[in-house]
Amino acid sequence: MVSMTSLSNSSLKLRPEPKLQPKRVKLKPRYWALQDAKARFSEVVRKARNEGPQHVTIHGRDEVVVLAAAEFRRLSGNVTGAALVAAMQASPFKHVKIVPTRARMPVRAVDL
Repeated sequence: MVSMTSLSNSSLKLRPEPKLQPKRVKLKPRYWALQDAKARFSEVVRKARNEGPQHVTIHGRDEVVVLAAAEFRRLSGNVTGAALVAAMQASPFKHVKIVPTRARMPVRAVDL
């Protein structure tokens, strides 16, 4: 037989719900031994795209890092030389004429 007890409101202590804060997921770089990276290359590529850079080690030392193409483009930037041209155009000495001097090089006599 089951006995039932009644609970009074005073015996129930409600705790306030804790404030939920979004968890910051800090992804650790993933390390792969070379032979594992070769055997599971598609997984390495998928993880590089979804989780970030994947380090490949040889004898326990970092040798290469596999990263997504979008991340590579972001890191390498757009290499056009535009920054160099803009810096040269902004120079206060841009109106100075530089005339290269030509020097005659001595010619060595050759006996044939």
